[in-house]
Amino acid sequence: MKWLAALLLVILIALQYRLWLSDDGVREVGRLNEAVAAQRAENERLRTRNAQLGAEVVDLKRGMDALEERARSELGMIARRETFYQVVPARPVRHTPTVAPRTHTAAR
Repeated sequence: MKWLAALLLVILIALQYRLWLSDDGVREVGRLNEAVAAQRAENERLRTRNAQLGAEVVDLKRGMDALEERARSELGMIARRETFYQVVPARPVRHTPTVAPRTHTAAR
């Protein structure tokens, strides 16, 4: 009977070692939980992006306003009876300090 208890104790210690200290034990479960959380965050980001793209597709199919706005912003196009004005910022004026010419006086 003693040898059975000793054998069961050895098996219990071996299983505990494998559970807590081996590479496929608790550490692996923690790493997998982190990977699942990261993947869920990425999926949510992509789900939001897909919803935005879907709304943009619907806008482009239904109306000309979205199509016209996209042509203006991405392609730089203007409508037929419009005039394009481009405002160019003024160049900064560089001031060079004017220095009075030195007069040399000889010491006598």
